[in-house]
Amino acid sequence: MKLNGALAFASFLIVGAWSGAVAQETAVAVPALTPEVQTAEWAVQWWGSRHEQKLKELAEMQKVDLLMVGDSITHGWESAGKKVWDQYYAHRNAFNIGFSGDRTEQVLWRFENGEIEGISPKAAVVMIGTNNTGHRQDDPDETAAGVKAILDKLNAKSPDTKILLLAIFPRGESPDDKLRKINDAINERIREFADGNNIVYLDISDKFLAEDGTLPKEIMPDRLHPNPRGYAIWAEAIEPTLAKLMGDEVVAPSPSE
Repeated sequence: MKLNGALAFASFLIVGAWSGAVAQETAVAVPALTPEVQTAEWAVQWWGSRHEQKLKELAEMQKVDLLMVGDSITHGWESAGKKVWDQYYAHRNAFNIGFSGDRTEQVLWRFENGEIEGISPKAAVVMIGTNNTGHRQDDPDETAAGVKAILDKLNAKSPDTKILLLAIFPRGESPDDKLRKINDAINERIREFADGNNIVYLDISDKFLAEDGTLPKEIMPDRLHPNPRGYAIWAEAIEPTLAKLMGDEVVAPSPSE
């Protein structure tokens, strides 16, 4: 009986150790949830410098009322979208932490390394995930979990901030594009994160698409990144919701829009 008891105990330890190892392996095996710096060869030369520059910029700002979080599409407010940014966001003490090439894990790393430290914006616009799709074709559940982790960290750091969570923009020429379908699946999942209070979900995909669902080059020339016209469409589409979240008056579009 003692031997049987010892064997049973040993089996319990082995099963427990195996279960723990599996759980640990599972946690490590989800890159979208693991904070990490950018390692892409084309980005490493500037990514760290941009992070340091953003920390310096943050320190020099008296306050941040609007936070923009994302990847190259958000980064582009500083180039193709600059004119539109100046019209809609410059007067709102806006801080842009969009980084080209970033996936959910890079945003998590940046959140943990000072980019949202000591601020309490009225609102934050969050759109991230298309590079999880484009670089690795991550499972939509994993990318959505990464988005949720970002929302949780932002809420923990700044609980009074209203979050405007945007559906990932359409990509690829047609509705049947493989990567667009993955993004669509992510959007189906992240829309559930909206709580009607602190987190508001908004899908403006149809604003960019033709009636047949194709994505015009006249709006996104590479069928991924907006041109100036695309940024104007973006800003105009989210403005009523964003203004309400911030307690601001709605900015009217320019006549050319």
